[in-house]
Amino acid sequence: MMSAIGCTAQATEAASSASPSASASPTASHASASPSPSTSPSRSTAAPARPTERPLMARGSSSAQVRELQARLKQLGHFSPSPTGYYGSVTAAAVRAFQAKHGLTASGTVTKATWSKLRSLTKQPTHAAMYPATSRPVAELDQRCLTGRVLCISKTSRTLSWVVDGKVLKSMDVRFGSQYTPTREGTFKVNSKSRHHVSTIYHTAMPYAMFFSGGQAVHYSADFAARGYAGASHGCVNVRDLNGISALFDQVRIGDKVVVYW
Repeated sequence: MMSAIGCTAQATEAASSASPSASASPTASHASASPSPSTSPSRSTAAPARPTERPLMARGSSSAQVRELQARLKQLGHFSPSPTGYYGSVTAAAVRAFQAKHGLTASGTVTKATWSKLRSLTKQPTHAAMYPATSRPVAELDQRCLTGRVLCISKTSRTLSWVVDGKVLKSMDVRFGSQYTPTREGTFKVNSKSRHHVSTIYHTAMPYAMFFSGGQAVHYSADFAARGYAGASHGCVNVRDLNGISALFDQVRIGDKVVVYW
């Protein structure tokens, strides 16, 4: 900046010394003293860039606010699964559909404008709407689940029920292995627990893992939370309710029964 100002001043002085004196031609002297357009300091006319608005929620987010988002989108028919609290591809697609319908930029991320519009069109969701026990009807309990402390898991209803002395205390949706890596059926026991487990075979996170048969375990799955039944596990019992599996992990003891049945 200093060199540009210095160059402009030098050019003006040179023009003044080369022109007639002020007494001979005042008009000419006035003209020569004015800097030419080519030597005037440059001024930027571009407007300053506006900072990019930081989204309130986006893919990868996991929170109670995401549950509220999903419950509100569900009220308008844009989100069909039960709220999970995880912002994955299904949630992003629902947000894009909402934005496109209401003249907002269809980015798939929740901005202040999107959140304000959604809230204006929906009611505050109840706790039950945000934290449903399961999106699927809970299966009739297998006879093996009626005594003791049991993780009772039905492949038909795709639900897990935490049962103590025949009473269902908690239920949640689950997903199983594919036909190439099926989840084994039978009666087992929880033989180990690992809160922050990572698979040594697939190198994927398996939070709140409760192992019951070799490498097969009941555990939280971010993929299940994001994509639902579009995917499958490698044989484990996937849970998509993070709060639910976290609480269940603290209640289940080593030696508790696990029953997997059709």
